[in-house]
Amino acid sequence: MSNTRSIAIVGVGGQGTVLTSDILIEGLVDLGFDVKKTEQHGLSQQDGSVNCMVKYGDAVYAPIIADGEADVVVAFEKIEALRWLKLLKAGGTLIVNAGEKVYAGEVVGYTPTGEDITVNVCKTKHLTNTRASGSDDALRLVPVSKFSLEESLEFLKPDELLEVTPSSIRIRKRILNHDLRMKATKGGKNIG
Repeated sequence: MSNTRSIAIVGVGGQGTVLTSDILIEGLVDLGFDVKKTEQHGLSQQDGSVNCMVKYGDAVYAPIIADGEADVVVAFEKIEALRWLKLLKAGGTLIVNAGEKVYAGEVVGYTPTGEDITVNVCKTKHLTNTRASGSDDALRLVPVSKFSLEESLEFLKPDELLEVTPSSIRIRKRILNHDLRMKATKGGKNIG
């Protein structure tokens, strides 16, 4: 069983830990691997720990990853990376989402139609047992690429500003507060 590989995907409820593992499994099955998976949800609807263990290879008999066996640990939170680091084998790969901080009025993505949609990207999605067909597909944001200073200046819309600090280049709205921004737009004021 030396050709079996192990991947642990860990996070908290609402981050897409299970979805990530499902996408990974679908790709591995398409490549012809035998794949086994296990999930553990600990109060996942209340930001509790969620972990998925995936093993793949020519012949896999059980998905459980023992301490020191994981080839890769993918963590959506730093604290979850620390909690599950014991699974990683010597020479394994640890991938941790650093979690970029955002604030009100910051541009974090664009819709295909170019319209502005105000979202709270810091708020986790509340999960319920009820799903409406297609409700998760209603809003699709295109993530903003990391632009250079010149590219950022070319990309700006008239109602946006470029914020440059030693550690980042960010695009934000001229008026950070959503309500004030809507009043200025509806009042016919040119905020550009």
